[in-house]
Amino acid sequence: MSMQDPISDMLISIKNYQLSGKLFLCIGYSRFKESILKIFKNEGFIINYKIVLKDIKKKIIINLKYFSGSPVISNIIRVSKPSLRVYKSYKFIPVIMSGLGVVVLSTSKGVLSDKEARCLRVGGEIICYIF
Repeated sequence: MSMQDPISDMLISIKNYQLSGKLFLCIGYSRFKESILKIFKNEGFIINYKIVLKDIKKKIIINLKYFSGSPVISNIIRVSKPSLRVYKSYKFIPVIMSGLGVVVLSTSKGVLSDKEARCLRVGGEIICYIF
């Protein structure tokens, strides 16, 4: 069986690994996944990620972040799916939890957080909400 949505798989894996208390997660590599993880790291939702060569394929090892024993990420919601794409102008990008959450967008200038997209005045496809 082939994987239809690798981004959803990555987001659900992060959520499940954090709920089970694991420190590290290993997933398959793609540049798009790396761009999303870069935003997660810059916003403080994960400690770090590292790209390694395992056998012949590249993998990403994600170091998950906890605060006082509980996960930093309380929820990840996948918005735009292969079956239903969601696009927003920069004026209509939602604010999650009064600015505490982050909206990840795929724009013409690359994968950006909601703050960066508003600053650059670009809209795009909403990938996920994280808070």
